[in-house]
Amino acid sequence: MKIALINENSQAAKNEIIFNALKTVAEPLGHTVFNYGMFGAEDPASLTYVQNGILAAILLNSKAADFVVTGCGTGMGAMLALNSFPGVFCGLIIDPTDAFLFGQINDGNAISMPYAKGFGWAAELNLQDVYRKLFDGERGLGYPKERAAIMAKNRGILKDVKASTTKDLVSGLKGLDQDLVKGAIAGAKFQEYFFANSQDEAITAYVKSLVL
Repeated sequence: MKIALINENSQAAKNEIIFNALKTVAEPLGHTVFNYGMFGAEDPASLTYVQNGILAAILLNSKAADFVVTGCGTGMGAMLALNSFPGVFCGLIIDPTDAFLFGQINDGNAISMPYAKGFGWAAELNLQDVYRKLFDGERGLGYPKERAAIMAKNRGILKDVKASTTKDLVSGLKGLDQDLVKGAIAGAKFQEYFFANSQDEAITAYVKSLVL
């Protein structure tokens, strides 16, 4: 699985801590981690939590990434931003139990975490435990197991609802301030990672029109 890490400006100084915790857990399990930044507080390609949502939507809908790990101070703003886009199902994850239940019940494709609230001593250990519960083993099996079928049915209904109530991604992005979108994809590694992994011609063409 291709996992993308995205950090916004208020917590960008913690990018290396978060990236190292994610790699420590995910890579031995066979996943590949792509760090889309921000790469520290002084990174000139600054992202707001709203732009986290734009970037995550581009990555997930193009299949340049299979899963996005993001967050902000409380995790709530980034979660709301991601969930405003088609094809993105983001959970607010604070601890390993949240991660386990989100993976088994909701089986979404993104998480948002608080990187200021409650982020103190041994925070990197909590990150590793969260990622382990999320990425080790098969997701979507249900909890409790006897409710697995109805949970899977409800996930399908939610996907249908979102598909009906949101625009296709390119149309939605074209309706935004294009400087906002350009800022979301201005990271130092974006073009290298995105163009090597995108599988959607329409999204790729739109992105090329902005950066090339």
